[in-house]
Amino acid sequence: MIIKILIGYIFGYLGLTIEGYYIERFINMCRNNKIMIWHLKRCKDVQLDFRVGIRDFKEVCKIAKKTRCKVKIKTKRGLPFLIHRYQKRKIFFILLFVIIILTIISSNFVWNVEITEENGQELENILKDVEEAGLKTGEWKAKINTKEIINKIRLQRKDIAWMGIELKGTNAIVRVVKADEKPEIINDEEYCSIISDKVGSITKINAQTGTANVKVGDTVNVGDTLINGWMEGKYTGIRYVHAKGEIQAKVWYTKYKNMPYNTTETKETGNIENQYTIKFNNFKINLHKGVSKFEIYDTIEMENKMKLFSDFYLPISILKTTYKELEKEQKIYEKEEAKDLGIQQLQEELEKEIENKESIVGKNINTYEKDGSIDVYVTYEVLENIGTNEKIVF
Repeated sequence: MIIKILIGYIFGYLGLTIEGYYIERFINMCRNNKIMIWHLKRCKDVQLDFRVGIRDFKEVCKIAKKTRCKVKIKTKRGLPFLIHRYQKRKIFFILLFVIIILTIISSNFVWNVEITEENGQELENILKDVEEAGLKTGEWKAKINTKEIINKIRLQRKDIAWMGIELKGTNAIVRVVKADEKPEIINDEEYCSIISDKVGSITKINAQTGTANVKVGDTVNVGDTLINGWMEGKYTGIRYVHAKGEIQAKVWYTKYKNMPYNTTETKETGNIENQYTIKFNNFKINLHKGVSKFEIYDTIEMENKMKLFSDFYLPISILKTTYKELEKEQKIYEKEEAKDLGIQQLQEELEKEIENKESIVGKNINTYEKDGSIDVYVTYEVLENIGTNEKIVF
């Protein structure tokens, strides 16, 4: 019965009301003539609502006339009526059909490459390497070999501990885990010395195994030996060991800046201008004419890719270009103003580099006047543990 009703919707059906004293006879005659009627509902003793297919409507009218009943059309349902209703909108349906076909075709391509870096650790140029390895927008999914791409990148880059690629819809999700940079580990059984990995002044040295090569107050450079990987005994002579010890030094961090007394600074005025572009993969349609009306400006671009679902991107995106107006302002500083501003900026830069602020034990500031400017040098003395192992090669 359900299948017959579904077929009736495809071919179309009518909702009718019949009124008369011989309704039972009407129903019997319809069944005898193999006319399918359904959804029968008696409203009054002499009135009945029901549905019938379009093809049987004329026959139903003949039977109603024979049984002296009146027939009235209440509703029209089904695809024939739907098509008839929208037959003046053929262009709309043609475009809809074309869009559906293009969507089906585009689902076989990758239209977005999403890089997910675990723990917020950024990997430089990872998107460029992924594209060069064969995974880029517009690529046919059937041709993408994820294992091959992963192997290429892992061989090319040593800063990746793990990598995975997942194709979902038209979205390619690339997940990467950055490898920790660890110094070479030398086994305790191997002979090694401890060398300096920074420039500094020794404040403390304690050789647990090995022989100290420097003393407190010595200035060392990168690569200088701090503790030799050998020990000399009165009776045993020289024997090689795995050097161990604690070395502390004052390390210097220096920043330099030239501060002119008369300079031109650029700042934002607060005025902005937005321009939009429709992008079909690599083809662009500008929705604006000309360039920005501002003489001096910063440009910020944001691309919003269109998608039907969370992972079903389309080869269409809206490119928003924001122009921020800038203006030049002439600044004239007194000597002390330029000096103080330079010191402040350099101190902020240095304190961003030094993780442990409590380890700062000294600060030196030097300034040198020039013609029309002043050179500012700021040096921080930081107490740090220094030294790294180096194998002894015979």
